[in-house]
Amino acid sequence: MLAQAGVGSRRRCEELIEAGRVQVDGHVVTELGVRIDPKSQSVHVDGLRIQLDETLIYVAFNKPVGVLSSMTLGQGDDRLTLGDFMVDREERLFHVGRLDVDTEGLILLTNDGELANRLTHPSYEVPKTYLVEVAGKVERDVGKQLMTGVELDDGIATVDSFKVVDARPGKALLEVTLHDGRNRIVRRLMAAVGHPVEQLVRVKVGPIRLGDLRTGRSRVLNKGEIASLMEAVGL
Repeated sequence: MLAQAGVGSRRRCEELIEAGRVQVDGHVVTELGVRIDPKSQSVHVDGLRIQLDETLIYVAFNKPVGVLSSMTLGQGDDRLTLGDFMVDREERLFHVGRLDVDTEGLILLTNDGELANRLTHPSYEVPKTYLVEVAGKVERDVGKQLMTGVELDDGIATVDSFKVVDARPGKALLEVTLHDGRNRIVRRLMAAVGHPVEQLVRVKVGPIRLGDLRTGRSRVLNKGEIASLMEAVGL
C-alpha cells in the first residue's frame, strides 16, 4: 500500500518499515506484511500522514471574481458556482471554507470530510495568506495596528503577519496572513484602518500555495501537499 501511494518502490518501503519510520494508528510497525484497512486506519511515514484511500481527492482551484463559493444554486439562479467548474469530475466534491464573490484566488475542494472539517474549524487556526491591493499610502503604523488588534462590529480581529509588497502613488500592494475565518474579514479590517480593498486574492491556505495556477483552473494536490495539509491539522 505504501508503494501504491507513491512513497517509493516496494523495496524502499520495506526498508522504511524495518527502520522504524512507519506508524500505523500511532504505533511503530517494523514487521513486514502487516495487513491494514486503508479506509479506517492511519499510516504515517517520518511523521507525515500517507493517504492510502484512493477514493479521496484533493483539488486546488483558482476562483475567479464573480463566482459563488457554492457547489449548486437554487432553481432560476444562473450565477456561476464552484460546481460549474467541477462538472468533469466524477467525485462529489465540497469546498473547504469560502471566498466572497468579489475575491479571487485559492480555494480547496475535497471529498475528505474529516480533513475539511479540521481545516475550517477555528481550533486548528489554519493560516491563510492574501495579496491585497488598497487605495492610498500605507503608513508605517498600519501593520502594527493590524497585528495588535482592530475593533470590528463583531469583536477584535488581528493578523498574523503584514508586509508592503509594492507601493505606487495612490495605491499599495500588501501581503496579509491571518487565521480568522469571519465573513469578509480582510475587507473589513482594511476598511477599519482607512484602506478600502480594491482587489483581493488569496494565495495560500495552510501549506498549499496558489502558485502559477491560472484563474478558473484547478489541479489535484500531490502526495506531499496532502501530507502537509494533514500535518497542519494534526491528522
